[in-house]
Amino acid sequence: MSRQYTLQRTNSSFGGAIDYAAELNEQQLAAVTAPPGPLLVIAGAGSGKTRTLTYRVAYLLENGVDARNILLLTFTNKAARQMLDRVSNLLPVDAAGIWGGTFHSIGNRMLRRHGSALGYSSGFTIMDREDQKDLIATVVASSGIDPKEMRFPKADVLADIFSFVVNTERPMEELLAEKFPYFLPLLEQIKDVQSRYERKKKATNSLDFDDLLEKTLRMLVEHEHILRFYRRQFQFILVDEYQDTNKIQADFIDLLAREHQNVMVVGDDAQSIYSWRGANFQNILEFPKRYPKAQVFRIELNYRSVPEILEVANSAIAANVKQFKKNLSATRDSKAMKPALIALNDGSEQAQFVAQRVLELRDEGVELNEIAVLYRAHYHAVELQLEFSRRGIPYQITSGIRFFEQAHIKDVASFIRFVANPRDEVAFKRMVRLLPGIGGKIAENLWSGWEKSLNSVPVAAVADRGPGSTTPATEEAAAGDYGYSIGERLLKLNVNTRSKKMWEQLAQTLDEIAPHGKPNPPSAMIVSVVEAIYDDYAKANFTNYELRREDLNQLASFARQFSNAQEFLSQLALISNVDAEPTPNTAADNEAVNLSSVHQAKGLEFHTVFVIWLTDGMFPSSRSLETRDAVEEERRLFYVAITRARDELYLSYPHMRLNAGFGDVFQRPSRFLKEIQNELLEDWEVQRK
Repeated sequence: MSRQYTLQRTNSSFGGAIDYAAELNEQQLAAVTAPPGPLLVIAGAGSGKTRTLTYRVAYLLENGVDARNILLLTFTNKAARQMLDRVSNLLPVDAAGIWGGTFHSIGNRMLRRHGSALGYSSGFTIMDREDQKDLIATVVASSGIDPKEMRFPKADVLADIFSFVVNTERPMEELLAEKFPYFLPLLEQIKDVQSRYERKKKATNSLDFDDLLEKTLRMLVEHEHILRFYRRQFQFILVDEYQDTNKIQADFIDLLAREHQNVMVVGDDAQSIYSWRGANFQNILEFPKRYPKAQVFRIELNYRSVPEILEVANSAIAANVKQFKKNLSATRDSKAMKPALIALNDGSEQAQFVAQRVLELRDEGVELNEIAVLYRAHYHAVELQLEFSRRGIPYQITSGIRFFEQAHIKDVASFIRFVANPRDEVAFKRMVRLLPGIGGKIAENLWSGWEKSLNSVPVAAVADRGPGSTTPATEEAAAGDYGYSIGERLLKLNVNTRSKKMWEQLAQTLDEIAPHGKPNPPSAMIVSVVEAIYDDYAKANFTNYELRREDLNQLASFARQFSNAQEFLSQLALISNVDAEPTPNTAADNEAVNLSSVHQAKGLEFHTVFVIWLTDGMFPSSRSLETRDAVEEERRLFYVAITRARDELYLSYPHMRLNAGFGDVFQRPSRFLKEIQNELLEDWEVQRK
């Protein structure tokens, strides 16, 4: 039987260095100075969450807790470093003994020490995403699966499937049914690949990113002596952004804190918006159930926004049933201007309004980089990017690359480019490489054959002539009906037999979108290409297939404005080229309006925020309308958008929307707008001169 020996806590040599009452407001002070035990801190937007965590660490150190006994878990290593740097500035103490960092970095440290218990040496390799894809591709190739014969998920998609299984701790079949139903017929093959992948990693002493959590948790569960070691070491556990944790992260925390329960989690349930990537909203909601003795603190004083904006935020989130009720209150003075509600005719008019108001704000002294336009999905900003380009307003996409520069947009556009100009080598190669079994070398050979055929017999549909064009006689002959169609010409090329079926499909599709040498309207071409070829490709190659399909639907809708392919393609080129040119309105190299999805804007703040496309089906998204939980997450997303604004907020929605297949479609204002009390918003009536 082991002997129990207790070390007496030593008095701090730097006690009383911080005047907590002077440095913190009452709500922050209560959380920072709370006695040991489970603590849930609900920190509203702009309320000083980081400050609260930082001072809690300082408070523990000042009260004699050894730095080595503190574990600080954050979602970025930068956040951990910044907090620990602030602690060092607050106290004359070296905080280096604190284990601070992301869940993955902490898991890495544990596995380097004790991973031999699972059969891994301390020198194991951590694979990056490219390494992981290469290894999975090797496993697929060795498993007897031929991706050229069927649309088996590519390595990148398999990596995401495996990641979801790990982080949500859900069975493979359940996950596929919900997120990748089109892969359910391949369930057994995917499971087999996963098993082979695990064995391959073990054989090569390699771990992927998710293993740093999954293997660490398994090590602690299976080896009691290692678990006891870390439970003794980490007497106080602090967790940032707890609303964003997934199932395995919550299990990791609970396992380490099970005995002493000295765990403080800080977050805002109203900003839990990442279920689509595995975050589990129930973690923060059910914390008091898992820790019955938990004290709950609410920090509701907001230092960011004017009262008028916070009143709208409080009203917007009130309808959620599953939440910790809170009421943000402002520390800033009131502003005469209420948040604005603007109804527009259509997306084009909405873009014109935003652009004009942005220029007015700039003239009023608001820097462009202090302005943000937020939206639910990337494709919502299509008209806006075009309008900004026309007016020479510089902008930057903080939610990724520009809409028309995304891979799936360029893929589908390559078909239109090719039928408009069969001598477009770049478009040809991009298009054919979408087919199974065709890589760079084969694409080059195919292009050589295609180029030779062009120089022998004219091909129909060389030019897409718009109304009123004066086509020279030579071009008229080239586009004449006596030449082979594009599809017929493609079929004459020598193609690998394993790709023959898809090659025939490509030829048929090209003739469908350009019958008798005359290209269809660009919107119709996009719909045909997606349905005939690209939809299957996207399912196999992209984990966010549904979002990309929405983008392509929007591209088809956008293309309805253009009567012919050349006009459409010219506008796409115009957007890219204008964006690349320096504009006379740019006051500084980095001064540009921020265009961002709400997800990407979380944690940021701006002087002025525009939230656009606030219609049912757009925001909230159509996919979220099936369940209450999904609608509540969309409402939290709306709340996040509102609380990014410090001084001015504009909420807009168009009455009509272009639709690729059904003409103009009437749009209902977002249900979230109806939930905001009328007196909190100012209606703006937009008139045309």
